[in-house]
Amino acid sequence: MTGEQIIGELGNFDGAAEILQAWRDGMAPEPALLVSDWADKHRMLGSRGSAEPGPWRTNRTPYLRDVMDALSPAHPARRVVFMKGAQVGGTECGNNWIGYVIHHAPGPMLAVQPTTELAKRFSDQRIDPLVEETPAIRQRVAPARSRDSGNRQLSKEFPGGQLVMTGANSAVGLRSMSARFLFLDEVDAYPGDVEGEGDPVALAEARARTFGWRRKTLLVSTPTISGLSRIEREYLASDQRRFFLPCPHCAAMQWLRFERLVWEKGEPDSARYLCEACDGEIGEQHKTAMLAGGEWRPTAIPQDPHAIGFHISALYSPVGWFSWSQAVRDWEAAQGDDRAIKTFRNTVLGETWQESGEAPDWQRLYDRREEWAPGTVAAEGLLLTAGVDVQRDRLEASIWAWAQDRQSWLIEHRILAGNPFEAAVWDELRGLLGETWRHASGHRLGLAMTAIDSGDGMTTAEVYAFVRRAGAGRAIAVKGQDGLRAAIGQPSATEVRRNGRKLGGLKVWPVGSSFLKGETYGWLKLERPTAESGDPFPPGFVHLPLHAAGEEFCRQLTAEQFVARAGRNGFRRLEWVKTRERNEALDCRVYARAAAAALGMDGWGDGRWTRMADALSLPAGEIPTGGIVAPPSPPQVATDTQRPRGWLAPRNGWLR
Repeated sequence: MTGEQIIGELGNFDGAAEILQAWRDGMAPEPALLVSDWADKHRMLGSRGSAEPGPWRTNRTPYLRDVMDALSPAHPARRVVFMKGAQVGGTECGNNWIGYVIHHAPGPMLAVQPTTELAKRFSDQRIDPLVEETPAIRQRVAPARSRDSGNRQLSKEFPGGQLVMTGANSAVGLRSMSARFLFLDEVDAYPGDVEGEGDPVALAEARARTFGWRRKTLLVSTPTISGLSRIEREYLASDQRRFFLPCPHCAAMQWLRFERLVWEKGEPDSARYLCEACDGEIGEQHKTAMLAGGEWRPTAIPQDPHAIGFHISALYSPVGWFSWSQAVRDWEAAQGDDRAIKTFRNTVLGETWQESGEAPDWQRLYDRREEWAPGTVAAEGLLLTAGVDVQRDRLEASIWAWAQDRQSWLIEHRILAGNPFEAAVWDELRGLLGETWRHASGHRLGLAMTAIDSGDGMTTAEVYAFVRRAGAGRAIAVKGQDGLRAAIGQPSATEVRRNGRKLGGLKVWPVGSSFLKGETYGWLKLERPTAESGDPFPPGFVHLPLHAAGEEFCRQLTAEQFVARAGRNGFRRLEWVKTRERNEALDCRVYARAAAAALGMDGWGDGRWTRMADALSLPAGEIPTGGIVAPPSPPQVATDTQRPRGWLAPRNGWLR
């Protein structure tokens, strides 16, 4: 019996026509219009967010056509993976999909950015212009200023569906709704674990399971480190498509590789591409025609039959966006700087960076040690931080000095023997936090911040209690988080209990342990300049003293290695493993570096460092009463006394 027959038997009543229309809509087949066709017909780009305002033209970026069309409801793919370089239009591809869903295939949709703050920015800078500038969408999303419009910053309602935007750092946001469509943007910047509930990608995809074969997921990102990159893992599980272009000379199809780009040394504008079939030189003026004749070809058999993957580099960027000559300039500028080369491979080539699996040679570090007076700080060292590792029978603490160019000096490594469940060892640590060290200027420097490991569940409460008593301006509790791709993340509040008694809350800082170990090992491998050359020490160089860095310390500092292992899901993953039992020196170094990051050291400009250096150049008698210009305290610091603007005089002041 048809819907019309059912309505006829029930008789006419108020709302019968609406019910019948809803039934017809539900029985209608999926729309045949493809996402790329919709974009060409309806999408408008405004000057606010586009360098080329006006109607969207897929033929400007032909490589995006298949990516967008795979997101159409009629396409069999359920997971679409797009691993890419910058300047290729990947985000606009996702925005076109959002517009298509709102206008042509309504349903619940979840768009996930790395953080909630970025989700708000994405809404303001991408989605609001999409709605305002595209008439077909503007008709379906009410203006935000109207009452009960359903148009809010992180939520856009439209007939038949809703778009919700959230951050991968919010477990509540990821489980807020069921979604047929998932747009997961910049997945390599997602945290490894979100609020203890697991991988954010898995949490988001769990919201789509109820839609079965009708669900669609788009994962987009520039990649990061090989073995840790989410987008690489997903791409390798797909059919690994590449965009093949015809040679203008011999018509041979090939995908662009940076290794085939050649130029005269020091002349980036001479860049041209060598055909891999005929070795003919291809100038960038041929790129537009080559893109028009390009096609995606799978290069592997997918592990997931419902997943397709696309990879493209910035070498494919249309003429006028990102040129081959600019790629050459970026490459030449990056030489000699591993960080810059990593950025180039990630953002320009859209490839992962392979971290070296070899730890620095402890013997080389031992042999290159330097001599300076115990308990003193080099002239360039303007900031002191400490890292504390908690063991069952002792605490170990390293004090490091930092310079503007990230050079660092080990001041001392101290072992505080004692049971961490008893007060004595913590009293000794409290005394250490109050000590000072003589700077080359003659002034005394105190610790600006101390980071204490709270990751051992047995001693976590003891660490929390100590940090709470010490005060947020003197010490922070930290916990390693391997999935964090930064030195330190945003602190989260936690409740402190001891002996069953609630003591109050504090903030625990997540530390990117893997990130900082890789950074440390990269700096440890830097070569020390010879006396004959007269060259300065390179940025990031790690200075080790004869008096504090013995053989055991050097062995501990190099006691881990980055190796590839097969995970439970079959994907290869890189992880840090111990090559010897003792590694406290490395852990203490990581925590001291995290303390400096928590203070905001990585964001300080030249002016702040200059003021710190100028203050240390003053004779002791000329320092104004009440303190001296100092680094800012972490966000949670609260002071007990009013202090003059620009001066710092708390009891844990960095200079005493």
